[in-house]
Amino acid sequence: MIPAIAQDATGGGVLMFAFMNRQSLQATVDGGTAVYWSRSRQRLWRKGEQSGHVQRARSIRADCDGDVLLSIDQEGGIACHTGRESCFFYQLQGDVWVAVDPVLKDPKDTYGK
Repeated sequence: MIPAIAQDATGGGVLMFAFMNRQSLQATVDGGTAVYWSRSRQRLWRKGEQSGHVQRARSIRADCDGDVLLSIDQEGGIACHTGRESCFFYQLQGDVWVAVDPVLKDPKDTYGK
């Protein structure tokens, strides 16, 4: 299991963090779209399988520790299941975490929940 960062290929922003195993990394290489290991589901998770917000891999890099960086094109402009562009939408302000990025799409419209 290795950490994986999804970075927007155009703007460079970090969109999300997930985990990959050998099988998900190979599936990403083979299919050209991001596949991660879902710890909550305990199975491979194809990004966008429910939401349609697929991540197309432009390049795959590894750092000196073998952690992975995916340079991706985010379809639909939304990487986070909360309806935001990025999963990194909380900012520490003093001693409180504040959601600073707007919801671009109501998750109910995507997931029906």
